[in-house]
Formats: sequence, C-alpha cells, structure tokens
Amino acid sequence: MYIDCLWVVGSFKSKKVKMPKPELYVIFTGNKGRKPDKISLSKEFFEGVDIDIEVKAKVIYESDTDDIINQYIIFCKVFNEQTKQHGMTQKAVTETIRICKDRNVLKEYLLDREKEVVTIMMSLFDDEQIMKSFIRSERHEAAQDKVKEKAILMLQKGKISVDEIQTFFPELSVEEIEEVKGEVMQLT
Repeated sequence: MYIDCLWVVGSFKSKKVKMPKPELYVIFTGNKGRKPDKISLSKEFFEGVDIDIEVKAKVIYESDTDDIINQYIIFCKVFNEQTKQHGMTQKAVTETIRICKDRNVLKEYLLDREKEVVTIMMSLFDDEQIMKSFIRSERHEAAQDKVKEKAILMLQKGKISVDEIQTFFPELSVEEIEEVKGEVMQLT
C-alpha cells in the first residue's frame, strides 16, 4: 500500500496562526574565553553554506547571577573538577553534591533529590563508559585493519611467507591471520 504524505505549513486561504517568536539557547559549562554569544547551525557544522533550516542559538555562560541556570553551570564545573580528581566514580558524584551544597549551589534541590541525582549521574557514567568503550573498540579495529594490510602487502611482495605471519604480526589473532591468508589467496 502506498500513502502520499503532505506537510502543509500554511494555507493562502486562511489566516496564519500567530506564534510567539522562538528562542533557542545553548548552555556552555566550560570557560567562555573568546567564544561567541550566538552560534549558528550552518556556520558551526556546514561551513556557512546556505541550508534549508537555519538555527541560531544564544549561548549562556557562567555569570555573576544567582539564578538556576548559573547554578547548574557551576554544578557542572564542580563535577568536571571532581571527575579529574576521582575519575568517573560515585565518589566524584557525591563530592560534587557535597561541595555544591556547601557553596549553596542547587542546595535545596540536592537536599530533596540527592539519591535521584546520584542515580542519574551514575547512569550518565554508564552511557559515557559505553561510548568510550565503543570508540576504543573502533580504534582497535582500525589499527588491526592496518596491521592486516601490512601483512598482506608483505606477503604479496614476498617479504614473508604465510607461515611467518604470526612471527612478524603477533598482534593478529588466529581468525585475523586466516582472513589475511584468504585475502592473499583471492588476490593471486
């Protein structure tokens, strides 16, 4: 079954709906330095090329105000300091909470929801650890591919024999050596 879909943004026969002006914000928790007050999707990710949807966002940095957003930025900075000292551990989370409560940063929220904050932050560690593990795995795989390419090249040039692959490339597993042998056989 085939269904046509049409997205109608507006009609020329009816009145347009009045909408509030949208505003987008990005909260930056690092040091401002010489960073801009506004960022543009096309400039940041598409080298300024004209794109169908242009998005501009105001960047919010740490300030002297005592509002909730500024407290959140301070919380993030304290957390970054603690992860540098304690790594991605529960101690980093609990120390961040303790320090922020002592400094009256998000104190009321942290007093009411400390266990919830610890749970959420620890789940973020899990996600981050998964991502780091994936990146390490991808890098390892890329490195192994380069080693296999070198082994294939050396076999093709007659620099080593099939029996010498393990000797010259001990980082290759038995399965990877079999892959190299298979590829060399296909090329000859």
